[in-house]
Amino acid sequence: MISNIVKPFPLRSTENTLYTAASINFLGLAKIFQRHGENPIRTEEKQSWLNGEMISINFAEISKHSNNNEDDNVFLFLTELETEAQRSRLRLSRVARVCKSDLGGLRTLQRKWTSFLKARLDCPFGDEGSESLVQDVFFLQDENNVTDSIFYATFTLIPQSAVCAYKLSDIQQVFRGNFMTFTDSGSWVRYTGTVFSPYPGSCINDEMRAKGVRTSKDLPDVTLLFVRNHPLMEKAVTPITGRPLLVRSTAQFSRIVVDKVTSLDGQQHIIMLIDSGWLQKVVWSDNDGGRIIEELQLFQDPQPIRFLQLSSRSVGYSYITAVAQLSVRDCSRYTSCDDCLIARDPYCGWDHLRGLCAAVAGASNSSMYVALTKTCSLCATFIIRGFHLFVAGSRTSLMVMLKFAQALIASIPHIKLLTHIYLSEESSRIIFMAVLASPTVSKQITDIHLTVDVAQFLPCSPDTNLPVSWRFSGNILEPGPRHILLSQGLVLTPSSTDEGLYTCETVEVVKGREHRKAVIQYNVKMEVSEGGVNWIQAIVTYILASVCVVCVVIIIYVCWKQKTQNHVGSTSVSDASHEKPKIKAGSCNQENHTN
Repeated sequence: MISNIVKPFPLRSTENTLYTAASINFLGLAKIFQRHGENPIRTEEKQSWLNGEMISINFAEISKHSNNNEDDNVFLFLTELETEAQRSRLRLSRVARVCKSDLGGLRTLQRKWTSFLKARLDCPFGDEGSESLVQDVFFLQDENNVTDSIFYATFTLIPQSAVCAYKLSDIQQVFRGNFMTFTDSGSWVRYTGTVFSPYPGSCINDEMRAKGVRTSKDLPDVTLLFVRNHPLMEKAVTPITGRPLLVRSTAQFSRIVVDKVTSLDGQQHIIMLIDSGWLQKVVWSDNDGGRIIEELQLFQDPQPIRFLQLSSRSVGYSYITAVAQLSVRDCSRYTSCDDCLIARDPYCGWDHLRGLCAAVAGASNSSMYVALTKTCSLCATFIIRGFHLFVAGSRTSLMVMLKFAQALIASIPHIKLLTHIYLSEESSRIIFMAVLASPTVSKQITDIHLTVDVAQFLPCSPDTNLPVSWRFSGNILEPGPRHILLSQGLVLTPSSTDEGLYTCETVEVVKGREHRKAVIQYNVKMEVSEGGVNWIQAIVTYILASVCVVCVVIIIYVCWKQKTQNHVGSTSVSDASHEKPKIKAGSCNQENHTN
């Protein structure tokens, strides 16, 4: 099926002008980046300009905040074969830039970009010597100072993925740096010759206009020839932190959109929505780095997203045959105050008046909790709020009022009404006090019967992406040959001493304080396996059989001994009987002889 092998090419439109980056022949070898419309323009068809896959097109409105009315920039992100080293087959990530009002040259580079420059784009992670490849880019423009705007890009280096961020001013600085030049030996080296004025690749600004260069057609041919033969810059663009904002193993990041949110406490948060077959919501801050706080399965079978677009309250996404959208401010899955605050989702806060986790947009500071304090949790079991009301009147009227108040409060979730009644003949009064009770969820203990030396999986699936740990009888369970700790649960190969309570809990450190919350508990009881019973029975049988054999041997020996003794006795008697006749005969002979 063709749709499975044809990748969409990047395009972007602005002010009725379309920009595209695609192949222009059937083999896909000739790549061009072009602008369509009233003043069409394109890249030079040279391998030194473009020789790889083009990823993303982004606009930067430089003119809004420029002191010298510099032209707006158009950025192209791509991957291509390395040209700096001879005979290299290594693929690199690059960023290229052109000027929005570029009209091409008058004689040289007619209807070709006169401002096309490119540089290597670094995102260092993974094995040294391997280059990560850019997959998608999102430009978050700073409305106060455009040079502080940031490009957020996803990279892959199997089996890892990462997100790197680049400041617009850093990219501009690279494009004002040294050029590379192509040598006769077939490699690119640093250009050390004369650089002409205006600076090659510059966008039109007031300084150039003052010198008579009002459009790109006014640029001298010598400058245009230099641009044509030297599109590559020497230095690489590096991320703002020197390293990725987020690195994830066994995941393949593709599309990314970014939002900047100001929470009720006045802090600004960067939220990244990243596709990896699942939609991952990532919050990044200087103190905590990148944290994945939510993963959403968009389709029944995980598959790459072709399109990802962020609006004010939702994100739209599509793949080959479907288009859908979902809310990025869905806080309903946080069912308790602790879950809501520990997740630190900048879109969400705990509404203590309504007793639920809700979007902070449009909410008042007085009704929302958005963070945990360093010393204690705001999610106490009972939080006293509201009023003390003293009502005086007759006993009958007060009883009617009490029943009405109790019925009214009963219809409001998480609210308890405490009353104290003073009754007297002259004047009775009631003190009403409203108490807000945060719902607490008690974790049920699951009884489970295990067999000695038989491995068993104890699942643990928290609702959040927080790390988990296990406790056994109150102590932290360390990994070992009998305890294999996995992200989805615990593989337990128990011995007879492993009976007890096993607790899986999430762990989050907020402002130096560790917060733990039980997810599931197992009360493990041991059973002796049938194999164990047979083994014991075999030992007993062996012992009994051995005893029987010994007894039989003893009996045989005793019988043999007794028989031997009887045989010796009978032999002696027989000999004696033979001797007596001889004596008698002798006597007889003697007698006869005497006679």
